[in-house]
Amino acid sequence: MANSNLKQLASATVAAALAATLISPAAQAADEVLIGASLPLSGPLAGFGLYQKWGYETAVNDLNKAGGLLVEGRKLPVRLIVRDDKTDPNVAASNTQTLITRDGVVAMLGSCTPALVNAGALVAERRKVPLVTGCAPLGAFKMVRKWQYAWALFFDEVDLSSAPFKLLADYSLATNKRLAILADNGPDGVVVGGQLWPMHAQTHGYTVVHNSSFPVDAQQFTAMIGESRAAEAEVVLVDAIPPQAMAIRKQMASAGFQPKLLVMEKGAEPEMFAQGLGKLAEGVLVGGYWDPSFPYPGAAELAKRFERETRQTQSQHIADSHAAAQVLLDAIAAAGTLDREKINAAIGRTDKSYVVGPVKFDVNHTSRIPITLMQWQGGKPVVVWPKDRANGKLIFPLPVAQ
Repeated sequence: MANSNLKQLASATVAAALAATLISPAAQAADEVLIGASLPLSGPLAGFGLYQKWGYETAVNDLNKAGGLLVEGRKLPVRLIVRDDKTDPNVAASNTQTLITRDGVVAMLGSCTPALVNAGALVAERRKVPLVTGCAPLGAFKMVRKWQYAWALFFDEVDLSSAPFKLLADYSLATNKRLAILADNGPDGVVVGGQLWPMHAQTHGYTVVHNSSFPVDAQQFTAMIGESRAAEAEVVLVDAIPPQAMAIRKQMASAGFQPKLLVMEKGAEPEMFAQGLGKLAEGVLVGGYWDPSFPYPGAAELAKRFERETRQTQSQHIADSHAAAQVLLDAIAAAGTLDREKINAAIGRTDKSYVVGPVKFDVNHTSRIPITLMQWQGGKPVVVWPKDRANGKLIFPLPVAQ
């Protein structure tokens, strides 16, 4: 009889434990709100991950200082769990899986660039876990699938790719209209370098005299640089991650290739680009979407805080990451629950101005941020286009490499 009772008790205990594992973390009584993020804290995109981590953490810390989130009638603190995806899409996917199934996060914040963001978003989508991200060009994001749980606020590649041609026209810059394109074979490189830049070049009367696609991890660019120089390209458009963008700029200088206008998308954005190149960064243009001078709530103060706390130059990625985190936190507050479906629905109703400007998602789960062009001047990024948003004077032609 005793053995029978023990067996029944053991069976009941096992059944209870199994049942507990089947209850979603969001449905269990909670004493904190768990949010996850997989970020490139190491690898080629570590420069971006640094900014994102700070933006996410700052939004969460500020909320906690204000008392946390009201959930089911209780004020709960928010805990952000960050894992390093090492700039590897496979790790980004694995991290997202771990954050959801083992750490029990109720929602996710995204990584950076299409390869990493999309890898994590697909896992979140399968698990029906809301994910909000910046740092994901909207065209590449929308092409993956019709999203139900992933949301992106960023610029659109069509706007980005047309910007250099609009700058050339608006400033009436004199070139021979011979254009060279060097782009990696990543998702955005293929779209921007292989499709959109050639399309805009034709529209604006430019001749593409050279167009090269190279592996994301390529190191040698001397042949394509030599061909671009021999073709007398005076406008050069590059799409590459930071290490490759820096290598291309150095190899251009070594080859004596001196175009009049040099745009280096993606790779020229983080401060590590200017720090690593010194004077070679001067005059290089890169697409942008935010600056502390823009009239958005908290923009100037956010930049000052970053520079005060980190002793580094601010980057626009502190803004899109901070805004993405605030959008998610506001949605949880609006839902008033840790029910993922209700949080997801609340994200879709977002209609508010944040540090990057107005955020309102469309049917594709995207919210577009207007594009600008920034130029490295004296080790600082300066907005030079469009003219009505510029806070500095355009340097043209590209300074001679020293």
